[in-house]
Amino acid sequence: MTRVTELPTAEHLLSGNRACAGCGIGIGLRAITKALEGRMVLVNPASCLTVLGGMFPIASLDIPWVNVAFPSTAAAAAGIRAGLRAMGREGEMTVLAMAGDGGTADIGIQALSGAAERDDDFIYVCYDNEAYMNTGTQRSGSTPAGAKTTTTWAGKRENPKDVPRIMEAHDVGYVASTSAAFPTDVYDKVVKARDRRGLRYIHMNTPCPSGWSFDPKDTVRLGMLAVETGLVVLYEIEDGVFRLTGKSASLAKSGKPRTPVAEYVATQGRFRGISEATVAEIQAWVDERWEGYVARHAGG
Repeated sequence: MTRVTELPTAEHLLSGNRACAGCGIGIGLRAITKALEGRMVLVNPASCLTVLGGMFPIASLDIPWVNVAFPSTAAAAAGIRAGLRAMGREGEMTVLAMAGDGGTADIGIQALSGAAERDDDFIYVCYDNEAYMNTGTQRSGSTPAGAKTTTTWAGKRENPKDVPRIMEAHDVGYVASTSAAFPTDVYDKVVKARDRRGLRYIHMNTPCPSGWSFDPKDTVRLGMLAVETGLVVLYEIEDGVFRLTGKSASLAKSGKPRTPVAEYVATQGRFRGISEATVAEIQAWVDERWEGYVARHAGG
């Protein structure tokens, strides 16, 4: 695993942007652009990332950037890759499609599924802040059970949609789950994806202070806590072979109890008023899913 001190020093995410204080997206994007060495074209739909990046001539990144319609991120990325190939320039840069959970798990899933079926040659990163944050915190397919949003004011009833598993079902050659709170894990997975061909899918959890209702200074702490509970799991599936990575691999190896889900939900206003019964249901879901991951990691 790459150490923080070993990350490239070149910066492609420039100082000053329009993101909310404590936004997890910028942490992850900084690691992603380092992994791709700035040799990339980024495609993204209307989203928090569009706000973070800004518009020419005051954009906060030094890379080519294409804004597209909400449902079309993967389709546009496939078209850009085809255009580079037609010009004989496909070896010059990586095409990175990057969209939020709303633009991936919900609105954009048809284009992503089609790209996966065709095995189009680009990296797709879903930055998952667990709701439609750019438009006022509406529920998405990735919103966790019990979380209050402007469209689930009593708390969402369903567990989040497992998009990496959906992508694995498409026989995508590289699928990974990571967290912006662990930038070296993000970096290593993007480097590995960079050196492959075909569609590569990475799901990155990105804590959101404004949507989750916590102090912006606690972004990294809460991102780490989510992994320590097992709500977010760090892993990769390479050519069908599953393995846990980083903190998740360490937790599985140690055999020590994970942090209870109750400690995690207590840190965020979006879970205010959640019942003990709901917390217990979430804990049971996390435990069952974690056991499955550990079994796959062990080759079971």
